[in-house]
Amino acid sequence: MPAPLFSVASFYTYEQLQHWADVAPTLQPPARLAVIGDPIGHSKSPQMHNPALQACGLDAQYVRVQVPVGRVKEAFDLFIQNGFQGVNITIPHKFESLDAVDFVDPLARRLGAVNTLAIREGKMHGFNTDGPGFLRSVKEAFGAEVKDLRVLILGAGGGAGRAVAVQSVLAGCQHLWLANRTEAKLAPLVQELASLGSAQVQTCTLDHADLETQLADVDLIVNATSLGMKADDAPLLPDGCLESRHCVYDMVYRASGPTELIQAAVKAGARHADGMCLLLHQGAISFEHWFPGVTAPLEAMRQGLADANA
Repeated sequence: MPAPLFSVASFYTYEQLQHWADVAPTLQPPARLAVIGDPIGHSKSPQMHNPALQACGLDAQYVRVQVPVGRVKEAFDLFIQNGFQGVNITIPHKFESLDAVDFVDPLARRLGAVNTLAIREGKMHGFNTDGPGFLRSVKEAFGAEVKDLRVLILGAGGGAGRAVAVQSVLAGCQHLWLANRTEAKLAPLVQELASLGSAQVQTCTLDHADLETQLADVDLIVNATSLGMKADDAPLLPDGCLESRHCVYDMVYRASGPTELIQAAVKAGARHADGMCLLLHQGAISFEHWFPGVTAPLEAMRQGLADANA
């Protein structure tokens, strides 16, 4: 059997997707899974999912496709026409995807975003694996359940922060602090959370003075902002405020090395995890949506990500 000829392209464009019949013959195994975003060339998802496909003996590969805003529904239709089985969705398309699919899983509806598309008998089924992936990755990284932790979410007014907040309350978290640049923007989320459970929910701004006050009563700190993607981003927390008892979860990951928040956690002796941990666990859940009855090969996926970062 000839060796697989995985794609060497950083990503494919929307225009190439429109003419996929010209691209498909160059790919062996055939592309059956993809991740879309704008931009998308940085995504590590292929390095995670292609080893998983190989480990399961599945004749398919996973590619990146850059799709512009406003073209998600058309892109999904093209994936169906070209025999794809599933798609991951990343920034900025998770909200647009919610309205583009035929069926929305109840959790995805509750979280307000779709990040996984499973194509079944020509129909589009939308799921959100970020929330469940967050719960699994917290358990792995810190040996604790979210329901037993006092959680502070930085950037709770954004899509990722909202999803973490809703998932935390659904999982039984009783003490939740929401921080956002504009505190007033959190009012609708606070009202929604009150309808989901009995959590005590408090809000504050991202000002360092406000955060320093809250950190005394917090176990888990989650960065759901985009700060940390660039080396010159402003620090999220006041210098020296972290303690060794804190658990620090930065949803950001970057190829150039640890974010400033992770570096601060290391300096404080605090346990920590970055966005690669979330990528792994949400990816495993996506894999099982695409291939019902197949258990995602977590260690093959983990090794693929490790090799990508070596």
